Amino acid sequence: MQKNILLFAVFLLSVSVFSQEDLQEVKITKKQKGIKKSYTVTANTSVITSKELLKAACCNLAESFETNPSIDVNFSDALTGTKQIKMLGLTSPYLMITEENIPSVRGASQAYGLSFTPGTWIESVQITKGAGSVINGYESISGQINTELLKPLNDDPFFLNFYGSTDSRFELNTHFNKKISDKWATSLFLHGNTRVAKNDMNKDGFLDNPLGKQINILNRYQYYDAESGLVSFINFRYMNDKKQTGEVDFDKDRDRGTTSYWGSEINTERFDVSSKIGYVFPDMPFQSIGFQNAFNSHNQESYFGLNQYNIKQSSYYSNLIFNSIINNTKHKFTTGLNFSYDRYQEFVNVNDYSRIDNSVGAFFEYTYDNTDNFSLILGGRVDSHNRLGVFVTPRLHLRYNPWEYGVLRFSAGRGKRSANIFAENQQLFASSRTFSILDNSGKIYGLNPEIAWNYGVSFSQKFKLFNKNAEAGFDFYRTDFQNQVVVDVMQSPQEVLFYNLKGKSFANSLQVEFNLELIHNLNLRTAYKYYDIQTDYLRGTFQRPLQAKHRFLGNLEYETALNNDKQWKFDYTFNWSGKQQLPYTASNPAADQFANFSPSYAVMNVQVTRVFSPVFEVYIGGENIGNYKQEKAILGADDPFGPNFDASIAYAPIFGQMFYAGLRFRIK
Repeated sequence: MQKNILLFAVFLLSVSVFSQEDLQEVKITKKQKGIKKSYTVTANTSVITSKELLKAACCNLAESFETNPSIDVNFSDALTGTKQIKMLGLTSPYLMITEENIPSVRGASQAYGLSFTPGTWIESVQITKGAGSVINGYESISGQINTELLKPLNDDPFFLNFYGSTDSRFELNTHFNKKISDKWATSLFLHGNTRVAKNDMNKDGFLDNPLGKQINILNRYQYYDAESGLVSFINFRYMNDKKQTGEVDFDKDRDRGTTSYWGSEINTERFDVSSKIGYVFPDMPFQSIGFQNAFNSHNQESYFGLNQYNIKQSSYYSNLIFNSIINNTKHKFTTGLNFSYDRYQEFVNVNDYSRIDNSVGAFFEYTYDNTDNFSLILGGRVDSHNRLGVFVTPRLHLRYNPWEYGVLRFSAGRGKRSANIFAENQQLFASSRTFSILDNSGKIYGLNPEIAWNYGVSFSQKFKLFNKNAEAGFDFYRTDFQNQVVVDVMQSPQEVLFYNLKGKSFANSLQVEFNLELIHNLNLRTAYKYYDIQTDYLRGTFQRPLQAKHRFLGNLEYETALNNDKQWKFDYTFNWSGKQQLPYTASNPAADQFANFSPSYAVMNVQVTRVFSPVFEVYIGGENIGNYKQEKAILGADDPFGPNFDASIAYAPIFGQMFYAGLRFRIK
């Protein structure tokens, strides 16, 4: 398989199949940056552009952050191949993840939802560190990730992307776009991926990544009338995702529900409908009103060995937003109403945890901007939730430019959320651990809501170094939990405990960045991150398991100058992770133990792209080209139905090196 992929890549890079006469003329007036940072936006926000998304094997949203210094990417377990993201040292449930500012990855979709948005659908990704805006809700604690999809009125009529890799994953993306009239346009996005071969590179008898297939379809419509000030989007989406993992010899038709071979299937079907309507008052361009609505049905049926886990979530979300000014455009405000409804049908083996959550909230956000060197956003909201009660959420963001190309920011805010303990920790089902909830006084699995305050400060400065563009900066954030649902894997390797925080829990995050244009078209991006994340467990205070205290990212990108619409692009990324606190396994037999801390390790990724024309390009690349693999990925692999089995402790790559190739073609 690896040889075939490499031969295919060489063929693609050596043959240009379109003549110069077939191409439209394209004039590039400004080089686009992969990651954009504004020195005038109040919040600490960076924007990942489509250029950055093309720098890696970006098959879905979860794999879009490999070159981003703000997001850490780790495998969630040793079986499913699922990548988990963290920001400020906290996992994705503490992030608000939205799609065009409508909450998307939440509840039942927390574990795998990021893999349900194909990378080619994405126009840009906005990453905001710290407490997010009150407009989008009260759940954000460590930040917000908002994905903007390609717009029908701006997209190309046709796009094709084909991808294949040595781990036997193949992917096809096609976009069809048509202007219906001067004001209407529609897009049809089709995505399919599959992994067809079994891989067991570490020879432990288990698949390193799952067999599977996914079908994903999105049909969206856009209306825009500049004269009337009306804009609207309507989206219809269907997704079906199937994964199978476990022992290499597991046959789902023969062995499911038996102890012959350990296996797992995770089958998810999802349907979404959403709409956005916005109106800008023609005589008052500073005043607008918007209305967002979204309905989704998410149905996951799964089992992990003899553990059964099924969850179905039916949700409705509505947001009414009004924007205007107070006296002049230096003083702006946004106000509105939210409503959300979630119906969960959740079953863990024979236990029924079904429930209904609903909330209604009102928000007000004031913005002051002197159009020069100072701005602030002060927001608050009041919500009434059937389980969380009535509560207030305050948020503050400040920006000050002390001198040219320097910006100082501060933020503070409170977040509150319901912990979906089973959906968010599904990797633990792939173990022999028993699940125990120690508290029963709360209204969510007997637990109380999570409440945390987040504070942060950042500074960035652009300057010239050796007459080349450079940028340096730092940020520091602290998250203090007033209450947290503790997921305790430090007590015993045979159980996981869930209970309300009985002490302190905090997360300190320090990041230092330095970026430099070494020579023309050769750019260096570096970031060092330090995390001090501690929680009081029943056995004492420990660092958060599977979180490196020290991390380093280095990225080199080089592009040749355009020559007759032809270009080479080279990208190299180096990720180093320091040692990580591992879950407690000392009471296991010696063969089924981990040390208290994992070793440090480094992963290197490369990609080469050949642009033949504005409409056709091919790429080859490699991930983990140093072939680093976790030495022991699964405890008790020789007895998966025994008391010591655990496939949830993944601190490093399982598969090893992987090479890929692909092509992109578009009609403009």
